[in-house]
Amino acid sequence: MWLNRPIASERLSLEPLLALHAPAMFEPLRAPALYAWISVVPPVSQEALAARWLRNESRLAPDGSSAWLAWAVRCGDAIVGKLDAEITAGGIASNVGYLFFVDHWGKGLASEAVRALSDRLCADGVREQHATVTVGNHASCRVLEKCGFEPNGLLPANDVIRGVAHDDLAYVRRG
Repeated sequence: MWLNRPIASERLSLEPLLALHAPAMFEPLRAPALYAWISVVPPVSQEALAARWLRNESRLAPDGSSAWLAWAVRCGDAIVGKLDAEITAGGIASNVGYLFFVDHWGKGLASEAVRALSDRLCADGVREQHATVTVGNHASCRVLEKCGFEPNGLLPANDVIRGVAHDDLAYVRRG
């Protein structure tokens, strides 16, 4: 798909996420701290992770209504996190997401990667991008705001994390 091509920034390279990334990313994805603010659960095995990513390599929703794009983020030789975006046929990124491994927090890598992705999406004709952040996750709010996203409302009980409903803050970037 034309949107899911490599992206480069000053320190990072974003490459389409493939099943072959699973061996390098499995252990870092098991860190409990990653899941404090998100409803996703750690992968149960490297094989299951690779199988899930292999199924998504088509980059299309099963009904063909949207593109499911994903990137592995490299800093030098190390994979430091991942990004994803769901793009509707109407040119809207309905869900921009990011996850960076604990050892790489606090270095500005998430902001750099999200900005590179968001700028590329704008250049490729995606006219609106949406993201959500669990209320209380101030670091993630700062990432989005540094990248040109603006707060766009509160979504009560929008997510369930370990059985507990949480409110989300909605963000949007237009451009």
